[in-house]
Amino acid sequence: MWCLPTVRPNVSEMFKCSSSLRRFHSPMLKQATAARFSTTSSSPYLPPLFSVAPMMEWTDNHYRTLARIITKHAWLYTEMIAAQTLIHQQTNLTGLLLVLHQDRFLAFSPQQHPIVLQLGGSNVESLAKAAKLSHPYGYDEINLNCGCPSPKVAGHGCFGVTLMLNPKLVGEAMSAIADNTNVPVTVKCRIGVDDHDSYDELCDFVYKVSTLSPTRHFIVHSRKALLGGISPADNRRIPPLKYEYYYALARDFPDLKFTINGGITSVSKVNAALEKGAHGVMVGRAAYNNP
Repeated sequence: MWCLPTVRPNVSEMFKCSSSLRRFHSPMLKQATAARFSTTSSSPYLPPLFSVAPMMEWTDNHYRTLARIITKHAWLYTEMIAAQTLIHQQTNLTGLLLVLHQDRFLAFSPQQHPIVLQLGGSNVESLAKAAKLSHPYGYDEINLNCGCPSPKVAGHGCFGVTLMLNPKLVGEAMSAIADNTNVPVTVKCRIGVDDHDSYDELCDFVYKVSTLSPTRHFIVHSRKALLGGISPADNRRIPPLKYEYYYALARDFPDLKFTINGGITSVSKVNAALEKGAHGVMVGRAAYNNP
């Protein structure tokens, strides 16, 4: 379902890699992508026209390898990687053991470009360190998870979707991440949390994050999140989709880019969103269950 006629041409040409390169992505490839995706580039930022959502325990190396066989154009995301996971053993591991620890979470085959690293966390210093650790691997973008409603994530330490309640912190975190990479930084969020679900509150989140950081691209799951014990599966089903919030953001923030996510399960729905004016479309479980 991913070979869409609306995908920008020649995307794959930018990421062709020599067969002589090592199996897993190495720092030498960083220079090959830095110029195209630098946040300081004079060319306008273009969000991925079509991407596959980050999904815990699903969008791993194996799935991404399969996905890249099917499509050379769709942008792929890693699973969410907690920033603290990457750095908590920094003081305990050295040399080869440290490299192997980091490679376990960050290494990927060069053929998986274009690929986005999604980080999770709420500690600004930890997120900055994680971005710095990921820098040599040559990811094409770094994304911060501000949308996961799982109690294991959102229920601990202002992590995941609860970050939407603190846009100032998100802005500071995105600025710190950007300071430690030279690729675009993006945010994946919902349209609200519990009773904080007005359009004005969503605009306040986007405005503060974008003014406090270089973030110019938001991936918006067009449902709010319900916390307090509801499962992630129910959070994908019970809160109603409000696509009107997404299109209003695209209208009211003309200097920013927005990717629509949530409830899009077919090529026809992807094309309908693009024809309606979506800057980009992200598909999740439909792309996994029916590749």
